[in-house]
Amino acid sequence: MAAGMGSRYGGLKQIDAMGPSGETILDYSVFDAIRAGFGKVVFIIRPDFAQDFRERIGTKFSGKIARWL
Repeated sequence: MAAGMGSRYGGLKQIDAMGPSGETILDYSVFDAIRAGFGKVVFIIRPDFAQDFRERIGTKFSGKIARWL
């Protein structure tokens, strides 16, 4: 998917808005996974990204997948 820390990009590219309504790369990927029938998504992140990830991504998927983090 969208691995890496984004050191050349300058931030967490996976959770930066890029779509017409502020969607992220992860929004598109998880949407496609849910539509394909997946009920569980695994995010592998560094511990120092966990809080920002929960705040920006976790609330979007709460209730849509079995467990998000």
